[in-house]
Amino acid sequence: MTHLWVRAETRPNEARVGITPDGVALLRDRGFRVTVEESPQRALPIHGYRDAGAEIAPAGAWREAPLDAIVFGLKDLPNDGTPLAHRHIMFGHAYKGQAEGARLLERFAAGGGTLYDLEYLVDGDGRRLAAFGYWAGFAGAAMSLIAWAAQQTGRPCPPARTFADARALADEVKARISPLGTFPTVLVIGARGRTGGGAADLCVAANAPVTRWDLRETAHGGPFPQIMAHHLLLNCILAGPDTPTFVPADAARQPRRLTVIGDIACDPGTDISPIKVYDRATSWDAPILRVHESPPLDVMAIDNLPSMLPIEASVDFAAQLLPTLFTLDRIDEDVWGRAEATFRAHRP
Repeated sequence: MTHLWVRAETRPNEARVGITPDGVALLRDRGFRVTVEESPQRALPIHGYRDAGAEIAPAGAWREAPLDAIVFGLKDLPNDGTPLAHRHIMFGHAYKGQAEGARLLERFAAGGGTLYDLEYLVDGDGRRLAAFGYWAGFAGAAMSLIAWAAQQTGRPCPPARTFADARALADEVKARISPLGTFPTVLVIGARGRTGGGAADLCVAANAPVTRWDLRETAHGGPFPQIMAHHLLLNCILAGPDTPTFVPADAARQPRRLTVIGDIACDPGTDISPIKVYDRATSWDAPILRVHESPPLDVMAIDNLPSMLPIEASVDFAAQLLPTLFTLDRIDEDVWGRAEATFRAHRP
């Protein structure tokens, strides 16, 4: 019997989950065993999982789970250096040269476990089967506009926080921008994708004029002086080796209207990052990194933005992923086999 073990997230401000109680019930109907850990921060309460027939375990109990259990989470495992013996489904952020990712892969190599990276669950044509992209774009655009509004008043950017729903977040943005009497111009790169679509939707909801770019506008490889003519840049593309540089390292010293960059894709410190003016992610407590003082240039690069809307993001992602979870009893085949092959290719 295939055993899925849903672990509690330990990262601060991470309230999302990759499966709903309804999904648990459907897995059990198909003969799966499901364990769900208790969590003090998960947006969906534990009683729904209990009512759906899941076995309930204390937070962190996955370490003692049977070795044949498949451990399912979203974000970082505790960074304690211990070898990882289980099969884990999660966002590893480990295949693009990230330092923390390299250490994670070393832990899998030491323990003999396997990483099935959620970013690399793809169909036969290489298309991702589940993503939080829309909500990353929506929340990232909101946080970037909030940062711009704070910048105009000379106040610090407020911390990120969770919102009950998308309308509440959009209303918060409008409440901060409307009193200024002016609206920033926003350039969204990757506007045809889910992330860019979410970013553009938030801009429209906040009455911020938005320019939408995609492959056609960036295919010539740069430079891109139009970026500097906008107040905000929202980078929403999944970077690869051939991605051009959108913002070079010396951009802050160039003539520009640009004062806020929302790097929603958030690949700092990697060779493939198209945003070269910063080198580290920002946080909920400190959402922006000021990379130049006069005129200011702030970068917003929170890497778990969808958790600002944890219920909507969880329900949407879980619905996308559930059909793939139904195939976990054939974990050596198709989607899962491809994800394992990607892991083997990167494991030290």
